[in-house]
Amino acid sequence: MAGSSSGGPRALTLGTAGHIDHGKTTLIRALTGKDTDRLKEEKERGISIELGFAELELPGGRRLSVVDVPGHERFVRNMVSGATGIDLFLLVVASDDGVMPQTREHLRIIELLDIPHGVVALTKIDMVEPDMVELAAADVEDFLAETRYEGTAVVPVSGA
Repeated sequence: MAGSSSGGPRALTLGTAGHIDHGKTTLIRALTGKDTDRLKEEKERGISIELGFAELELPGGRRLSVVDVPGHERFVRNMVSGATGIDLFLLVVASDDGVMPQTREHLRIIELLDIPHGVVALTKIDMVEPDMVELAAADVEDFLAETRYEGTAVVPVSGA
């Protein structure tokens, strides 16, 4: 693996992807302690409009730079601009919704940008019955099977 100019391993960049209101920003806040929604309008509307940024130190000291992208279809241009230079993706799918239009669109963009690896976070598992979580996970796995990301890990997560 290539080193950084300081001699250590280079920082990795992780980009979020997923449908609006599936919990991307909430998950990043839980992982990093940073609210990536900075604009007054984002806070008032409860949606990301601009790219948000956070950092996380991984075990072993490696840095992970996180780019939190908007999920709303009106802001897909912002998603694309934030997705360039990303090493890994974090596709967020809410278990109470499953795979939605922006989920599909964002994963197509990830494929076009040739982002090689990622993980799927199945969010909001505390808001649905366990059988619904299983159905949502199966929905995600079926969706991934249609792409080059078949077999990508699907990790159930909860904000509770």
